[in-house]
Amino acid sequence: MKIAILDDYQDTIRTLRAFPKIAGHDVTIWKDHTKDVETLAGRLKDTEVLVLLRERTPIKAPLLDRLDRLRMITQVGVVPHIDVPACTRRGVIVSSSQLPGRPSSGTAELTWGLVIAAMRRIPQEMIAMRAGKWQAYPIGLGLRGKTLGILGYGKIGAVVAGYGRAFGMNVVAWGRDSTLEKAKTDGYTAAASREAFFAESDVVSIHVRLIDATRGMVTAEDLARMKPSAMFVNTSRAGLVVPGALEAALAKGRPGVAAVDVYEEEPVFGAAHPLLAMDNAICVPHLGYVERDSLEQMYDTIFEQVLAYAGGKPINVLNPEALAAVQS
Repeated sequence: MKIAILDDYQDTIRTLRAFPKIAGHDVTIWKDHTKDVETLAGRLKDTEVLVLLRERTPIKAPLLDRLDRLRMITQVGVVPHIDVPACTRRGVIVSSSQLPGRPSSGTAELTWGLVIAAMRRIPQEMIAMRAGKWQAYPIGLGLRGKTLGILGYGKIGAVVAGYGRAFGMNVVAWGRDSTLEKAKTDGYTAAASREAFFAESDVVSIHVRLIDATRGMVTAEDLARMKPSAMFVNTSRAGLVVPGALEAALAKGRPGVAAVDVYEEEPVFGAAHPLLAMDNAICVPHLGYVERDSLEQMYDTIFEQVLAYAGGKPINVLNPEALAAVQS
């Protein structure tokens, strides 16, 4: 089969242990990124199986309608970027395991790295030291005894909360009633109210899936309640925060610092994001799940889905109607 793999920014996939699983197929890997339909249609015109890395490239009807040879899209995780009904109409199978029971430890670890880096001003001090300076910034803050607020106590939020406990922080949670009950079962405290959650947390870390109901769930009013000494961390999705609210809040000093791994439009080139110009923002290029062990797990599953399809027994199919159409 002709297989195309998109968005391998760091030219990593061919080095994974799982890659030989598809060695018998005609594989093309694209390392750059484009959302341009015309460009993608040209690149993928002969593709039978399309391999995606999470949500990096949207696959919508205007593109699908030009891919007459496409028969399968394979990835892991949720698929808000894929027009599944359009795939079904065209008989394109979408296989995507949700990796049950596997929280993204890479994202949780990066979250914690950002917390420590921002609170102790590690990136700024490193740059200053390379410029010949010594302890050039105002003194940072420790974490023991501080309050860690987990906004969205799901799989990743629970792991981040555990790290907070290990660092001697007081952990509070806020979110849906069901997740608050889970947090309390795990020995954490539910905030008295949404207002108290933002006002009392020294670190707020958000771990919520981006859907229509959660888009813009963090508002300017929420951020304005945070302490001048507090920090806001987002390793989930930029769309969870009202556009422009975080930049405006940082400019006003509440919260005092932010650390982000996600942006409204990705990738970000040419430093073209306002947070990158702010001294009280630590920014990294969506590295959450992008570490070798996570990619090994992901692509092992993705390529198993390819092999299952090649063997006539597709797995983890999200649109069985398309499968029925193909088999008929």
